[in-house]
Amino acid sequence: MFQGANALAMDAKGRLAVPTRHREVLQALCGGALTITRNKGCLVIYPRPEWEIVRERVAALPMEATAWKRMYLGNAMDVEIDSAGRILVSPELRAAAKLDKAVTLLGMGNHFELWDTPTHVANEEVLAATAESDMPDSVKGLSI
Repeated sequence: MFQGANALAMDAKGRLAVPTRHREVLQALCGGALTITRNKGCLVIYPRPEWEIVRERVAALPMEATAWKRMYLGNAMDVEIDSAGRILVSPELRAAAKLDKAVTLLGMGNHFELWDTPTHVANEEVLAATAESDMPDSVKGLSI
């Protein structure tokens, strides 16, 4: 399970250092083989075995979900963690998520989200301000 937030810096070529605490787990889990694709407002990064499960579910969606299939499958790119512990995020994916130098990597259980840091901070502020009124019923009963 991946969890927690990591403030990271992406270089001009789109290289991103995978945090050390996740690197060993990813090497053991998938040999460093990851898949990156688009999501609403961010990128998602899956260990390849997890992505293959998601890919099958998305591919099986009906015709009316073609736009979603296009977003997830049509933009998916396979990457490998290099010997320096980095991944390369393509220019197309960086542009789609409006990623710049300052990015935030969020552990989301079986995958990661990669956000432009200012966008992530703004989203968190909106959530905090509207948490009570916009909270889904499925979250209301959660006691933390």
